[in-house]
Amino acid sequence: MGFVAELSAAVVLIGIVYWWFKNVNTVRNKLRWCVKKPGVPILGNALEFTGGSTEHLKTIGRCIEYSKEKKFTYIEFVYRPIILISNYKFLEFVLSSNSLKLIDKSDDYTYLVPWLGTGLLTSGGGKWKTRRRILTPAFHFQILEQFVEVFESNGNIMVNRLKEEVDKNSFDIYPYITLCTLDIICETAMGVSINAQDKKESEYVRSVKEMCRIIVERSFSPIEMFDTLFPLSRNYKIQNQAIKVLHNNTYSVIRQRRKELEESKKQLVEIEDDVGTKKRMAFLDLLLKATVDNKPLSNEDIREEVDTFMFEGHDTTASAISFAIYLLANHPEEQKKAYEELNLIFADDKNRPTGHRYLQEMKYLENVIKETLRLYPSVPFYARMVNEDIEYEDGKVIPKDTSLVIFAYGVNRDKDNFKDPDSFIPSRFDGIDGKSPYSYLPFSAGPRNCIGQKFAMLEMKSTISKIIRNYELLPSIPEHKIVLAAETVLKSANGIKIRIKKR
Repeated sequence: MGFVAELSAAVVLIGIVYWWFKNVNTVRNKLRWCVKKPGVPILGNALEFTGGSTEHLKTIGRCIEYSKEKKFTYIEFVYRPIILISNYKFLEFVLSSNSLKLIDKSDDYTYLVPWLGTGLLTSGGGKWKTRRRILTPAFHFQILEQFVEVFESNGNIMVNRLKEEVDKNSFDIYPYITLCTLDIICETAMGVSINAQDKKESEYVRSVKEMCRIIVERSFSPIEMFDTLFPLSRNYKIQNQAIKVLHNNTYSVIRQRRKELEESKKQLVEIEDDVGTKKRMAFLDLLLKATVDNKPLSNEDIREEVDTFMFEGHDTTASAISFAIYLLANHPEEQKKAYEELNLIFADDKNRPTGHRYLQEMKYLENVIKETLRLYPSVPFYARMVNEDIEYEDGKVIPKDTSLVIFAYGVNRDKDNFKDPDSFIPSRFDGIDGKSPYSYLPFSAGPRNCIGQKFAMLEMKSTISKIIRNYELLPSIPEHKIVLAAETVLKSANGIKIRIKKR
């Protein structure tokens, strides 16, 4: 009896292995048109990605370079097919598509689901389209205009806290900025203040950082990438603790906002026409009012979107602002131009509030931000999943379940798209430099582009202008060279160290 059971198990195992290899060979045959980077049996190219988050950008770059002028490479990750892309034409095909075959995010995004659920970032198909339609009004310019005072007040807190760093040889400005952006996203999106800047440490920020690290490590780990093996890892326990902090924070915000709305009996106000009084409508207000098929969103639905915007609206913006400050500190001529522009706008009054009209006048600072995002895109790579076989061109088939990884960091620094691509030249955005829009991808492109990019640009302008109106930015002593770490958001693994001098 035991022999029969063992024989049956062996037959089943052989059948599974045979099916697996047959499927792998089918995929390989369909992708013969794509340059394949050699790997090792079973693991494929997985061992090339074991260097950690500070090596991922270099590794992806080397893989794509293997294809030379084609700029797209087929690799395997434990037989999982992945195409790494920095080719303009290929990018346009992927990102411009409205087809449900190409609109879903890759399986890597499932590692975000324990935290973000299936909100706008991670959902696909019909659910994504429904959520996008519900959320788009929250980023209407009439709504965004009213949040400028929130940028201003929280920026003032940050500027005051920075006083303790004046005239030091070196300090890390990132912690100050990330707490400021956390306060901003909470107040603008949720309608409540959490006063993160008044606390020495933020458990929320620390938990976000841990989740960003774990998600990327799982994506490149031949062990942790499997849900069945992940619970055996140290990261599993860390993730559970982090998610508990993040979800508790979110539900607390939702409960507080709902209570305030009930107590004050506020009427949730939609965007009005030219006639009438405009009132601020927090992102959470929109969710509390939204319906799908005449039914309100559940608390879980609301939590998904709240967590998504708390993540996307705070960490990505903090990263971009920090890199912009670093670049200005190390490029005094560009800083001088930005400061002179601000002096013209504010008439040398560094304490004048930053109104919406003033933000629109910051043309050179906008170029600084665009150039910063070109060199250091907040999301350096992102991926789509092919839901069924799809033809790329001339009979070239991309098989079902293939991940398409858009290497935004590489695209933005491609010498075929930008002259002197590794140099910080804000003036390049005075005109058209590069093949717009798929040669410049800090906010992605096409139907799944970043819904909050206008919000982010206003916040970045307000925060950066507030800093350089009050402080001269200088290189750290000794010189600080950033070490890029490609987590879910691009960061510097060794901080963003500069000096500041009171103006």
